[in-house]
Amino acid sequence: MTHYDLAVIGSGSGNTLISPEWADRKVVLVDGGTFGGTCLNVGCIPTKMYVYPAQLAAAAGESSRLGVDLTLDRVRWSDIRDRIFTRIDAISSGGRAYRADELENVTLIEEYVRLTGETSFETASGDLVTADQVVIAAGSRAVLPEIPGISLPQVHTSDTVMRLQDRPRRLLIVGGGYIAAEFAHVFGSFGTDVTIAVRSGGMLRQLDETVSEAFTEHAARQWDLRLDTDVTGITANDDGSVTVRLSGPAGAVDLEVDAVLMAVGRTPNTDRLGASDAGLDLHDDGRLAVDEYQRVLRDGRPVEGLWSLGDVSSAHQLKHVANHEAKIVAHNLLHPEALRASDHRFVPSAVFSHPQAASVGMTEEEALLHAEASGTTIVTAVQHYGSTAYGWAMEDTQGFAKIIAERSTGRILGAHILGHEASMIIQPLIQAMSFGLDARSMARGQYWIHPALTEVVENALLNLALD
Repeated sequence: MTHYDLAVIGSGSGNTLISPEWADRKVVLVDGGTFGGTCLNVGCIPTKMYVYPAQLAAAAGESSRLGVDLTLDRVRWSDIRDRIFTRIDAISSGGRAYRADELENVTLIEEYVRLTGETSFETASGDLVTADQVVIAAGSRAVLPEIPGISLPQVHTSDTVMRLQDRPRRLLIVGGGYIAAEFAHVFGSFGTDVTIAVRSGGMLRQLDETVSEAFTEHAARQWDLRLDTDVTGITANDDGSVTVRLSGPAGAVDLEVDAVLMAVGRTPNTDRLGASDAGLDLHDDGRLAVDEYQRVLRDGRPVEGLWSLGDVSSAHQLKHVANHEAKIVAHNLLHPEALRASDHRFVPSAVFSHPQAASVGMTEEEALLHAEASGTTIVTAVQHYGSTAYGWAMEDTQGFAKIIAERSTGRILGAHILGHEASMIIQPLIQAMSFGLDARSMARGQYWIHPALTEVVENALLNLALD
């Protein structure tokens, strides 16, 4: 048995906890997967490194309406892939070497572990580890549903699809969330025939209904979108392709594709850790239950010396949330007498598809429930990109900004943007909500650069029917 001052399970955002303040203490970092975690290796960073060249490729098909005739000669998949992962893999291996070889006080265990107590665990090779403080930052993994043929090599998750040897000519994406939307954009822009099978009646259903409905319409124009459709089986063909049985409104049909991407969600890695057997509280979806200080709960009470952050405990599967929680845990580990709480009030998110979607705060449905409970009245405004000068320059017919606010106070409750660079245009609204700036003050209390596209936000604010 080996004892440490600090044990961190997970090398993603958890890796940032090992700061110079721990230089004179004994620390162990544990990760049985690829060093650096989901975001670096198989998540937000490499996917967006694919999205940018996909945007360049897509421009060839959209520029002619502006009088510019572009052609896409070819997409060099292997060059794009190798450029991305040469950089990503170097960062991962460099981070691993730093923790494993350069810090005398840090031990790196490259195995999966299972909890044996509140602050103890056993490695896959049978070593027992205890620590004064344990941080669980073990992340999440892609869900693979129980479907006949799911284990065929042509079936991928977001973990593997980006490293394909060749770009598939025909790709089926199963799922209607942000992973499905982003990869549909990437592969579709590169010339792959993309089919999307969605169990529900729309895509991006977690977003505001106005955004979800509009994005679903755009998706149906770009890709072969099959709504209310289940995958019931996958079989291999002699030529290396697969035949997928789809069950939808028209009954059962067979679809032949070269690869399948399962994008039906992610699940926290609490089961691999044996969190339930250790008696820790779990949410219905398997996440660890934590309090506002990121302390893990058991029977509703915080466990001394046990903390968690990121996807394994957070309702927000977002890197910027994991990083925020890591900063909170980093402080609380060293300052138990002055604990800080995480701030999850205004968590933004973005979908880097075509078009982009970005969101912060309440959906309109959530705001209506808030209004009913609080006795307030809400107002909404929808402003289209095409109503602004920059929108004219783009001849934009799809983008819009939707803002939801309290009528009496002007307090902004939610903002939802669909369109070009939505992930950047929404940032002023995130700032306003975070620092308590009301809609009227935000609209009239500053200059808005003309004719920048941010005028769509200004005009939406001005069009809110406030008291």
